[in-house]
Amino acid sequence: MSKAIVQNNFQFPNQKGHYVGKVRDVYNIDDQYLVMVVSDRISAFDVVLPKGVPFKGQVLNQIAEKFLDATSDIVPNWKIATPDPMVTVGHMCEPFKVEMVIRGYLTGHAWREYSAGKRSLCGVALPEGMVENQKFDTPIITPTTKADVGHDEDISKEEILAQGLVAKEDYEMLEKYTQELFQRGTEMAAEKGLILVDTKYEFGKKDGKIYLIDEIHTPDSSRYFYTEGYQERLEKGENQKQLSKEFVRQWLIENGFQGKEGQQVPEMTEEYVDSVSERYIELFEQITGDKFQKADVEDVAARIEKNVNDYLASL
Repeated sequence: MSKAIVQNNFQFPNQKGHYVGKVRDVYNIDDQYLVMVVSDRISAFDVVLPKGVPFKGQVLNQIAEKFLDATSDIVPNWKIATPDPMVTVGHMCEPFKVEMVIRGYLTGHAWREYSAGKRSLCGVALPEGMVENQKFDTPIITPTTKADVGHDEDISKEEILAQGLVAKEDYEMLEKYTQELFQRGTEMAAEKGLILVDTKYEFGKKDGKIYLIDEIHTPDSSRYFYTEGYQERLEKGENQKQLSKEFVRQWLIENGFQGKEGQQVPEMTEEYVDSVSERYIELFEQITGDKFQKADVEDVAARIEKNVNDYLASL
């Protein structure tokens, strides 16, 4: 039987609220700290799939932990501790109302817009004559709104400032941090034979200071290509070999599901779920260069509750 944790409803000391996202459950502790539990839920096409994937939460949490630690010299981040393989405890910040998306290559959403004839994305001019997956001369920042309901929408720097979503001085710092984080992530990926293609960062403020919040450089928030064979595939117009959860989307598409009305999620057999779990563990080892150590999953909820309670008692 699978040992995935899909739902949780903990009651921690001094808990003031509990937010359930697609994958993460976030607990407000006394309006000071956040306890983020990264579940084993998996989403695609804005739909949470019916079965969880064992160890997925641990993979995402520990990749984010590694990159938060590796970039803390660039910008302070929200993380204080990871008391459990699936949990990060950090500072409660007031999030900015935009997500900072940065793209080093013309792929995904940017390519779809470009191939439809658009030569401007979020106010950034795109040169003529580019092909899918081609590298930009310099990475471009294409922010999105943070939608409470529905999809995030593309937005330009000018619109962000005009609407007062972020103050000019703060926004310029967000751009600077975004470029520096992407550069660091690019260098770390290159050491592992990978290309960091595009990613997104979220920022917040606490006591007047900007913090990096949420996850960074995980396969759920970022796209990676393999360096080996990249140029050859580009020249032949072939698809790039990717390191992301794209393989889950592809499986859904092949089985007639793209999140549209009336479509049914295909059956997720135990064999399929196990194969996804193995792919996530591969992702972890490729991105971090570390051997994945499976946590004890005999009673995941009890383990998390004990570890978090012990940690909160020490604050």
